[in-house]
Amino acid sequence: MRALLMVVLLWVPGVALAQGTGIEAVTVQSAGDGETWSVSLQILAVMTALTLLPAALLMMTAFTRIIIVLAILRQAIGTTSTPSNQVLIGLALFLTVFVMSPVLTQINEVALQPYLNEGMDAEQAVRAAAGPLRAFMLAQTREKDIGLFLNIADAGPVASPQEVPFSTLVPAFMTSELETAFQIGFIVFLPFLVIDLVVASTLMSMGMLMLSPMLISLPFKIMLFVLIDGWSLIMGTLAGSFYPG
Repeated sequence: MRALLMVVLLWVPGVALAQGTGIEAVTVQSAGDGETWSVSLQILAVMTALTLLPAALLMMTAFTRIIIVLAILRQAIGTTSTPSNQVLIGLALFLTVFVMSPVLTQINEVALQPYLNEGMDAEQAVRAAAGPLRAFMLAQTREKDIGLFLNIADAGPVASPQEVPFSTLVPAFMTSELETAFQIGFIVFLPFLVIDLVVASTLMSMGMLMLSPMLISLPFKIMLFVLIDGWSLIMGTLAGSFYPG
């Protein structure tokens, strides 16, 4: 039975090739002056766009700032693997959704719903969705970073921020996000650094040089973080840093 099945599977493609009736991968149909792409090509475009979603999540949302601050916080406390990477990424992802919810709501209203209701085509929907996202990125990007990449691209000055091309806005936004994340991380790191210095100085004055200061300071740092309700402060500060006031 298996041998018969193998013969059939090998014979059918051979017959199709011999008759010249191979399956068309992509077809383009003319529609007046324009062109309508086949379903195969549309599926290919959608799958290609899905592969770019992780890069879009990292480069055009609040995810980068949040995950960097959380990673610096874990390093400052001294717990190298607690919380785990999976927990930090989960926290950063859901906090990103919370921060980006106004932008996502606008995109749904001006682009997604009209597209689903056949009120606009895919190209118009993409352009409409870019508006709220551009406004969010411009609000978080420093002018000097935009000017830097405009000079690198030799694009010259622009009349308004809305005229900044996406190819310039995205790297400028990423640069500003990295700078902001490290500024917040520096402020978060300072209290724990003070505890490490006090513990290390105390151990040296007592002559206990063989005892690791990190081992002694860890419980004090955890106690300090818990007493000041650190997780609420960190989450609130991160969320508020995107919409100050």
